[in-house]
Amino acid sequence: MSYKILVVEDEKDINDMLTRVLEAEGNQAVQAYSGTEGFALLERENPDLILMDLMLPELRGEELLRRIRREKHCNVPVIVITARGAVREKVDMLNAGADDYITKPFEPEEVLARIDAVLRRTGKDESGCISYRGLEVWPDSRRAALNGQELILTIREYDLLHLLVQNPEKVFSRERLYELVYLWKSSRKPIFLRYF
Repeated sequence: MSYKILVVEDEKDINDMLTRVLEAEGNQAVQAYSGTEGFALLERENPDLILMDLMLPELRGEELLRRIRREKHCNVPVIVITARGAVREKVDMLNAGADDYITKPFEPEEVLARIDAVLRRTGKDESGCISYRGLEVWPDSRRAALNGQELILTIREYDLLHLLVQNPEKVFSRERLYELVYLWKSSRKPIFLRYF
């Protein structure tokens, strides 16, 4: 399974190395060199996972994570890769919504193993399936099943289900669901795709 991974790292050598490692495994890497650029690419690229440094120009890693989780209410998995290795900082970032924390210097094999582990924990398997309590959604083919029984859904029903299975613990108001699922951009893609 190929994943799209956003790499937010201002040191070009490290960013390029992570990109090479990810692409050698068949993944698509999207590079950003500042927190501001990373935040903009999150909306445009809809990555499966984010690798990010903390010491970023323009928008620090801590603030970027806060905006991803609290402003966008986005549950995309985030792995922090940083030279800052104090236990308190690790705990703070994990409590703020990071899914894992890797201290520099690191081995590429460790990064790949942690990406796989985080993606397994967040419910996305090698076929691209997102699952939650018997419900399975395949975004690439726009299919869904409940307890192994395929569901017949309209386009908007599928979009709504996809949104909810990506955010299983989040409560949405009726107005917010309408805004995220029923309003369409000029490209005819559901507007919620910009957020997740």
